[in-house]
Amino acid sequence: MSEQDDRPSRFETVYRQTYEQILGYAVRRCSSPEDAADIVAETYTIAWRRIADLPHGEAGKLWLYGVARRVLANHRRGERRRLTRHTELTAEIEHLYARPSPPDGPDDVDDAMDLLSDRDREVLGLALWEGLDPGEIAEVLNCSRNAVRVRLHRARGRFAKALAKTRSSARFASRPLIEETR
Repeated sequence: MSEQDDRPSRFETVYRQTYEQILGYAVRRCSSPEDAADIVAETYTIAWRRIADLPHGEAGKLWLYGVARRVLANHRRGERRRLTRHTELTAEIEHLYARPSPPDGPDDVDDAMDLLSDRDREVLGLALWEGLDPGEIAEVLNCSRNAVRVRLHRARGRFAKALAKTRSSARFASRPLIEETR
């Protein structure tokens, strides 16, 4: 069988082995399920077109994470351009797709993550949500393993500070304004 004839079966195998992970990656980073579906579809379209470049085994999954990351970055750039031109539509979309707060009050972890830069959120997300080790993250981010270790260390420190900040502001907000006297 020629390499050209093997493309559909190889793609199907890679798709079945990686779909849930790539979908999870996109869902956790997009503001709507529709956007996540678009990111995943584009990722696998690129994989189909570049099947000859797709590494075999575990390296293939990491390659797909890298593709999804770049597709997501392009998507975000396009969103920013559209949103700056349509202020009125932006307000309506934010209202329709606002994330509800948890029923028991604000989520300190989400608030802390919101205080971090995109770069810090990405490296922490790859480590925690995706369960990738520094070597795998390095491959996804196209940088050295050492750079990932440094980024992770710094991002964890900034996250700890942001979490402490959100928790202290939550405690302050929950105190009564006027103390009752006895």
